[in-house]
Order: sequence, then C-alpha cells, then structure tokens
Amino acid sequence: MGARVAVTAGSAEKLETCRDLGAQITINYRDEDFVARLRDETGGADVIFDIMGASYLDRNIDALATDGQLVIIGMQGGVKGELNIGKLLIKRARVIGTTLRGRPVSGPNSKGEIAAAVTASVWPMIADGRIRPIIGARMPIQQAAEAHRQLEAGKVHGKIVLTLDS
Repeated sequence: MGARVAVTAGSAEKLETCRDLGAQITINYRDEDFVARLRDETGGADVIFDIMGASYLDRNIDALATDGQLVIIGMQGGVKGELNIGKLLIKRARVIGTTLRGRPVSGPNSKGEIAAAVTASVWPMIADGRIRPIIGARMPIQQAAEAHRQLEAGKVHGKIVLTLDS
C-alpha cells in the first residue's frame, strides 16, 4: 500500500519472516534500541501500531516523527503509563487508543462499518494472495494448553490453529 514498514521482534527467525512478508526495516528489540534505529533510518515513524501499551508509551513517543500518530491496539505491557505531554506537543503528535471489543455491532464507528471497509479495501488483497494469514502451527484442540505455552514462550511465528478431529 506504499508504506515503508519497520517491525520489531525478539529473534532473527521472526525478523526473517517479517522481511519475507515485505518489511523493509527489521529491528531485534533484544539487541537494538528501536528508537535510535527508527530515527536513523526514517527520522521517526509516521504511524506506530503498538500492542504493548503502557510499558512502551514513552519510547513510542520518542520514536514518532513530527505529526506522527501512536495507535495503541493492545495492553500486553500494562494499562497505566506516564505521558510526557511536552514531547507530545513538540511533535504535534497524537495518541489514539482503539479496540473492536467495545464497539457497537452497527451504527457509526461500529464493527459493521469496519467489516464493510475491510471487505472493500482489504479483502481483494486476500483474494488475490497479496495478504495471507501466517500459520505458525496446527495442533489438536486437546493441546490448547501447549499452544498457549508456545505462544507465551514466543516460539511461534504467526498464529496457532487448533484443529478438531472429525
């Protein structure tokens, strides 16, 4: 879609998967300062999608470009963070929080509107193969606990599909 994509991951294997999917800048957050790398490579990110939440709030603001947007879509790193308003003002940046869970099924800004927009703009790319799900593993549903352990240990690249024996 024309974006220059930077990603962070905790292993060389996961970064290789991201490169294979089209990421141009790959950063191992265990070995590198992602803020410094983004600044060196891009001058700062125009948009950051963050699944961590509170624990990365300050660093993500540092990583934004002027007029950048931080879109928080998860809270894996906690729900309470401290925001340096001065950094936000100097960059004219925006922090946006969003989730599907609290949205109504229909009406303005609803799950229905989002589904319709995805169907119109994203689904054609799924249909022609430009976008595809990344399946890291398939396991019988009886192994759901093991699947969770693998996810928590960071051993999976992509999603785990739980299968039903028929």
